[in-house]
Amino acid sequence: MDIGEAVRLRILDLCREKNISVNKLSSMSGVTQSTVNNIVSGRNHSATVSTIKKLCDELGISIEDFFSSDLFHNLEQELK
Repeated sequence: MDIGEAVRLRILDLCREKNISVNKLSSMSGVTQSTVNNIVSGRNHSATVSTIKKLCDELGISIEDFFSSDLFHNLEQELK
């Protein structure tokens, strides 16, 4: 799994945990719906830290909590 896929899955997991839709997260966080949709659909594999931070703020978690998920352990090397 690469970092883009891990971010995608983490956002989807958190939305399920918090019982909110991806579109609701987008409108609440101020991140455009197209950006969030591109991340969770897998079209965007390079979400910025700033975007992830905005989503985390709205989800009520720290960025450290976001990346503490097992999804981010043993990621594939990005540069080959």
